[in-house]
Amino acid sequence: MKGIWRAGTAFAFVAVAFTNPAHAATAATAADAPAADQAAATSAPAQAGLQEIVVTAQRRSEKLQNVPISITAANSAALAEARVENVSNIGAISPSVTFRVTNISSSSADLVIRGLGTAGISRSFEGSVGVFIDGVYRTRAATALQDFLDIDNLQILRGAQGTLFGKNTTAGALLLASTKPSTTDLGATIDGSFGNYDTYSLRASVNVPLASNLAIRVSGLTSGTDGFFTDVNTGRSVDGNQTNAGKVQVLWEPTSTVTVRLIGDYSSSHGDCCYATERVTAGPTSPLVDELTLLGGLKLPSTNPGAFQVSLNSDGYQHTRDAGVTLLVDAALGAGTLKSVTAYRRFDVVQLNEDADFSGADILPYDEDFHSVFASQELTYNTRIPALNADIVLGGFVSSEKLKSGRSLFNGTQAQEYWDVVFTGSPVTPEATPGMLDQEAMHGTTDSYALFAHGDFKVTDRFSVIAGLRYSIEHKTGSFAYNYFDPNPTSWATLLNLGPSPAYDQSHTDRAISGTFGVDYKFTPDAMVYATYNRGFKAGGINMDENAAGGVLNNAAYFNALPAGLKGLIEYNAQSGPAAPLNPSYKPETINAFEVGTKLQYLDHRARTNISLYYYDLKNLQIAQFVGLRFTVLNANSAVDYGAEIENTFALTKTITLNADATWIPHAQYGVDPNIDQHLSGSRFRFAPKVNANAGVNYDAPLSDSVDLIARVQYEYTGSQFDNVAGYNVQGPVGLVNANLGFKIEHRFMVEAWVQNLTNKIYETQVFETPLQTGTENAYMGAPRTFGVRFHAAF
Repeated sequence: MKGIWRAGTAFAFVAVAFTNPAHAATAATAADAPAADQAAATSAPAQAGLQEIVVTAQRRSEKLQNVPISITAANSAALAEARVENVSNIGAISPSVTFRVTNISSSSADLVIRGLGTAGISRSFEGSVGVFIDGVYRTRAATALQDFLDIDNLQILRGAQGTLFGKNTTAGALLLASTKPSTTDLGATIDGSFGNYDTYSLRASVNVPLASNLAIRVSGLTSGTDGFFTDVNTGRSVDGNQTNAGKVQVLWEPTSTVTVRLIGDYSSSHGDCCYATERVTAGPTSPLVDELTLLGGLKLPSTNPGAFQVSLNSDGYQHTRDAGVTLLVDAALGAGTLKSVTAYRRFDVVQLNEDADFSGADILPYDEDFHSVFASQELTYNTRIPALNADIVLGGFVSSEKLKSGRSLFNGTQAQEYWDVVFTGSPVTPEATPGMLDQEAMHGTTDSYALFAHGDFKVTDRFSVIAGLRYSIEHKTGSFAYNYFDPNPTSWATLLNLGPSPAYDQSHTDRAISGTFGVDYKFTPDAMVYATYNRGFKAGGINMDENAAGGVLNNAAYFNALPAGLKGLIEYNAQSGPAAPLNPSYKPETINAFEVGTKLQYLDHRARTNISLYYYDLKNLQIAQFVGLRFTVLNANSAVDYGAEIENTFALTKTITLNADATWIPHAQYGVDPNIDQHLSGSRFRFAPKVNANAGVNYDAPLSDSVDLIARVQYEYTGSQFDNVAGYNVQGPVGLVNANLGFKIEHRFMVEAWVQNLTNKIYETQVFETPLQTGTENAYMGAPRTFGVRFHAAF
């Protein structure tokens, strides 16, 4: 891992020392600046009306309307207007995208595009939507859950991106780029927001040119909220969070043909996250849990979801840290540009004294931690081949990640009472003495290697062909072992076949070819049609969980030593018999993605419409299910997802802009498969409503030479959808209204009032089976009405 970082830094020195300045004169126009440095939605205005949008989806700067890919792009101003402060509400700018996270962000954060994402919770899962920040792949979507700091632009690439962005982009990719330091402008910005629930955020950035070829940019962030749930026992706000973050960038241009950019960032977040939920389905043990809550001297929360009340018997604590260093080097070489992206990152999540039973009863407290250390190196060469009239990208990628996770489960002070009742009538009294139940250790590694090539061939002035291939090797390891397990053979966990489960230490290797082929035809400079095929690949791996290799019945050494009576009881409870350890590995997921679309600008560039139709054929779709205390990973043999999208932007007048976007997914479901949960077999994906839509109007009109009135109203519609992995629960249609009203002064200062969820809609975001309580389900809830003020100043 250190070798990857050393190789990247060595390249920087070689580029500075040996690049010939004369190469600048011959460098092709296709060899643009780094993808991470390009502004996704900031550029000179078009001929009239709407601004031209520049994107880097093909690793070079191009106009959005010329790229045969479905893309949504937003600059920092648009993100701020929509209050997209992290990926959690990214749907505000694209109805095709949703984000969900439950109690453990390291393993449950899930980005979904066009109904396709990574279903369920798993420590080892990587997402179906790749997240790239400043050109660096982030292995966990949760790293994008941290508040954005000094982000210049966001690009959402929909559909498989297997050639240029590699593994784990079967559904798409998110590209975020930090604001690049300037060697000419001394300046600073500050942005603050304050709202109800004691919500606040304060961001500041300073850019300082140190020389004609050297600049530094420093940014900082502090933010927080008390949360919108209330502990019915103490009146204290619950689910709060506080974040502090910093970013330092240094830009050095040692020659006219070499650019070196060093980025260091650090984010630390802590709070009493993330166990504030509503019970939405009462199971047979719910009355017992409520009785134990009252016996423990605590109150029961309201059953009205709009009350946002919770009763938990512990004050849990979560600390998340995300930090890293990125080195970007660009050097003109021959007829093109050689680019290096070197990164080293750490991501840590620690949870202490959490309430795994999500109730006021003290049954199962636990601690959990997750740690990732990641290093990567990518080299790309952009050039133009005049003889082929083609823009070419050649590249190689290598990365290494080490994972470590631990979990400690405890019997709470009321665990014995709970299990005594649950096991009523059993010939064996379960043991649940307060104290440690088990301590688990899990480790994993991922080593990735890839070579890729991509070309855009201009056959005529109007007709182009794109083609690309990528060869990837993924090698993963995963292991599980106990540091401790309750030695009493009548432990409730043993009687329920949960543990002690078999230890394992296994490896998994994938070799895959992914790629793209497409054509596009421009009827005019403002009207294009395209058709593309993409082959995508999502790596398999080893499930890192206590029960990945099974339970007590799969642990022959332990099970065979038990008395005959206990053996029979365990078999009866599990409705199964002894068996060999299960295979903890899961298969790679592949996709064949077909898309046709058109991109249009009309009415003298005052209107823009992009339409796409897509069809996905998936094999071995990865699904993680949570049952009781078990995390199981399955592969659905087949799945099909198809639909249509439309994005519209209209400059109705010089002061009024309208947007209207919609995604229609008539079919997104698993194939009939006897090897998966039969309720999932043939059923629709979760978080895949048939219709998602956004519509909004922006008003920006001068009141005087120095003051503008600004207003924005946005409506977000989400159709009915399954909101749990198993597909039992349906959240009905949800419509949210968001609005902003304020003033701009001299285009350097801004103050506005804002409101989110104006009508105070009460809705679920995700439902899950409550641990240890068969038939009981809890739900995470969407935020109620929030409001506040925001200011921005540039100096």
